[in-house]
Amino acid sequence: QVQLVESGGGLVQAGGSLRISCAASGSTFSINAFAWYRQVIGKRRELVAQISRGGTTNYADSVKGRFTISRENGKNTVYLQMNSLKPEDTAVYYCNTVIGLSPLWGQGTQVTVSS
Repeated sequence: QVQLVESGGGLVQAGGSLRISCAASGSTFSINAFAWYRQVIGKRRELVAQISRGGTTNYADSVKGRFTISRENGKNTVYLQMNSLKPEDTAVYYCNTVIGLSPLWGQGTQVTVSS
């Protein structure tokens, strides 16, 4: 079993920065890639960024150049550094991985960007 716990969300002004974290525990040897998704009430959950075990990254066009995903394999932790935040980045951010064929989600952390 793997558990994912996010932390670091909060309220920030537009143009500001925030870093959110996701710590994995349990059978972490089975984890390859991590991803961050976000969701606004009434909208689909969307992929923000993903990172492979080897560090290859991929970003949604809307966050390229502003967000950086990184991981510390020794700590089984993945981070999302968010800079130049915009009000449209306001959402609940979810950490994700896939174990076998099953997606696993954290509980989510709220990020609110005020204008």
